[in-house]
Amino acid sequence: MGLGCGNCFAKYILCLFNFGLFLAGGAILTVGVWLNLDKKSFIAFTKIVESESQIPEFQQFTQPHVISQLSYILIAAGAFIFLVSFLGYCGALRESRCLLAFYGIMLVLILILEITAAGMAIAYRAKAEDETRKFLQTTIKDYYTPQRDKSDVVTLMWNYLMAQMSCCGLDSFEDFSDKFKEENSTQLIPAACCVLEGDIRRFTPKFPNCTTSPSYANSYYMTGCYKTVLNWVLDHINVVIWVVLGTIFVELFTVFLSFCLCKALQGYDDDK
Repeated sequence: MGLGCGNCFAKYILCLFNFGLFLAGGAILTVGVWLNLDKKSFIAFTKIVESESQIPEFQQFTQPHVISQLSYILIAAGAFIFLVSFLGYCGALRESRCLLAFYGIMLVLILILEITAAGMAIAYRAKAEDETRKFLQTTIKDYYTPQRDKSDVVTLMWNYLMAQMSCCGLDSFEDFSDKFKEENSTQLIPAACCVLEGDIRRFTPKFPNCTTSPSYANSYYMTGCYKTVLNWVLDHINVVIWVVLGTIFVELFTVFLSFCLCKALQGYDDDK
């Protein structure tokens, strides 16, 4: 097909960009299906990797609950990326106006949803903050598991967040009070809330009595993660803004290329 230089550029940029996403989506989807269908082989694989690389988090992610939940997340994310990138890649490679138009419309819808969500969050900031806090509180109340041998994805996410950000719970250690009461445990805070030693991903308290007798010296039990993360975002607001603008630019540029190529193909068809 006799496309001009600009349209050829659009075609191959779309092919290259979507082929990369296509491979990434396919890999994520494959791993998700593998986790869902064959947990034993994945656990065996992670044990080999852990023994060779000494990466402690592999042990955390081989819990049955974690693997099951993680597999569904990976399947959903991988399938979405795979489908969208497949449309873009095949549409550009095969010079299909139908696929390109559908691909462009999907990107526009994604962009509209992102902008709408951001606009509503700004316009209804107080309400959005309240709902966010309720949601995060619910994840602790309904899904957080104090027992390490029964950890799930939500528990691991909270533990890694608290260990990395040196905080405890949404507002303080009291967010975990009901959980430890249900377990009839003398423990008051998770180990991830303590001052840790060594590799923090192992959640090893520096002071053995930290979980049962927390204080300002041995833990971060009164430091809430919500304000900590919010302060971190404000401290790195320039990076956040550039990341958001970069994401929007890539999406707009891809939409522009897809519709330009679609229009060029229409003109070519009309001339035949």
